[in-house]
Amino acid sequence: MRGGNTSQGKLGTQSVWAGEDAYLMQGATQVPVVHSVGYGYDDLEEWHEVALGLRPGHIYGRNTNPTVHVFEEKVRILEGAEAATSFSTGMAAISGTLFALLRPGDRVVSLVDTYGGTNKIFSEFLPNFNIDVTLCPTTDHARIIAEVERGAKILYLESPTNPTLKVVDLQRLARVAHEAGALVVVDNTFATPINQHPIKLGADLVIHSATKFLGGHADALGGIVVGPKDLIQTIYHYREINGATLHPMSAYLLLRGMKTLQLRVRQQSTAAMQIATFLSGHPEVEQVFYPGLPTHQNHHIAKAQMVQFGGVLSFSLKGGFEAVRTLLPHLHYAHLAANLGAVETTAGPPRTTSHVELTAQERADLGIPESLIRYSVGIEDPEDLIADLEQGLERVAYELDLRS
Repeated sequence: MRGGNTSQGKLGTQSVWAGEDAYLMQGATQVPVVHSVGYGYDDLEEWHEVALGLRPGHIYGRNTNPTVHVFEEKVRILEGAEAATSFSTGMAAISGTLFALLRPGDRVVSLVDTYGGTNKIFSEFLPNFNIDVTLCPTTDHARIIAEVERGAKILYLESPTNPTLKVVDLQRLARVAHEAGALVVVDNTFATPINQHPIKLGADLVIHSATKFLGGHADALGGIVVGPKDLIQTIYHYREINGATLHPMSAYLLLRGMKTLQLRVRQQSTAAMQIATFLSGHPEVEQVFYPGLPTHQNHHIAKAQMVQFGGVLSFSLKGGFEAVRTLLPHLHYAHLAANLGAVETTAGPPRTTSHVELTAQERADLGIPESLIRYSVGIEDPEDLIADLEQGLERVAYELDLRS
């Protein structure tokens, strides 16, 4: 085992080393996968103290696990938080956080542009528990502030949003929320800790779908929430009783993926900027949604609160859904799949990815056209991805011209 504190380096170093020291066993350089469900104690008093959380240790796999703990510690350190708890999926982390903290009669203020699954929690599930939800136009900061000042238990934010990459001023909204006595929860999945630090901007809790950029290899589901110890303890207690536990093998795969988090995210962000610029000038493209573009309506906010602008962009085609139907199968370097943040590029329309749960009309009401493609940039050479998109768009122009 190494000595010293390996959690004090910069982000790339922390991605590799943070949280691992105490769990490297018998000279191993990698954290082991601990599959044990139970943990034995010869001393009953020690067992009892561990069970009550009075001393470190593990008693049962649904509660805690050594491999899972290292993953939680790594993300906690990267986000600069006091504590962390993990979940089996990103949606389990989101729903678990909301249901752990809210009570009948409470009020939530959020954005119309949250991820489709999150939107369903707000529109279908929370109202069943007599929890009031107000969804505001995402970039209307004055409206969001006015609704928070009316009273709210939680202000729930996502920035950049999925799939249209809208950006909100986290620092401004967090300040107003705290003045009104509300907790601020931020989904930081798209930005990652490499590009954005919501806690430094005033957020209380930060959520990730670890399935995406944190893991980065599309082979493990997971979610995580970080924040103050008291809030995390409440969320952890909800999770340990309701049982949405992160599997130790998934935790190991997420840990392995996080070793290269900074390298991947930097590459993906740089390539996404190049691709967004290319698409902005293409005659078959109606609009490009990417906060790094100077034409983005909140580019100035993104520039102030982000390091780079992330590895996801979206774009709409002038030919509507028929153009989408033509382009996607002709892309050679993109999996047509409902995932993002992986080393391989993935692409797809919201009707089968981020907002599959919604009807076409519901998507339209949210400003998500059927002509939209979400494009999550992998670590391929950007020149190859641009050439791939170019040949695909040429095919769109040719086929749509034939049909006309």
